[in-house]
Amino acid sequence: MNADTPINSGSLTGAQAAFPSSTSDGAARGKIPLRRQLTQCGVVTVLALASYLIISHFILQSVRVVGVSMMPTLKNSGFYLLNRCVYLVRKPQPNDIVVIRDPLDQSYSVKRIIAGNGDAVYLNAGRVYVNGRVLAEPYLSPNMPTFVYEHHPETVIRCRQDEYFLLGDNRLNSTDSRAYGPVPRQNILGAIIH
Repeated sequence: MNADTPINSGSLTGAQAAFPSSTSDGAARGKIPLRRQLTQCGVVTVLALASYLIISHFILQSVRVVGVSMMPTLKNSGFYLLNRCVYLVRKPQPNDIVVIRDPLDQSYSVKRIIAGNGDAVYLNAGRVYVNGRVLAEPYLSPNMPTFVYEHHPETVIRCRQDEYFLLGDNRLNSTDSRAYGPVPRQNILGAIIH
């Protein structure tokens, strides 16, 4: 037997296996009824919508910063991501940039955590002290002072359990804990990813 001799073993050639005849039984089995296709599309749509809503409301959300209170760190009209579940894993920490429910008007606001549970914040002569130490703030514009809003040259604020002292990075144009005091933990919605 040489290589040119045809072999009749009843098996399909490569072309026959790849492209079966349209009259075979497989073609009739391949059709899915329209009703079932529509049901599958509906289920996929509902699952996609539910996933989007869960992710965007409870895990990661896009936020737009309106205003200049966090300049130069966050830009006015810039879009950032809000991690809404980070504080399920850990407590808010100093230097975290957070979105809060503003205690004055119940709007949303973006600020930086300066101090937390049991910390004492002392504002004097344009500087911030936390627990008696000058706070290093490399994120501020050069020579940016931090003054008290009231006509007092200095003030001391102590954070109680689950309270946080917040400041904007643009200290001359920010309504923050200097105006409304420490913010309770339940007002913090999540951390900004920048």
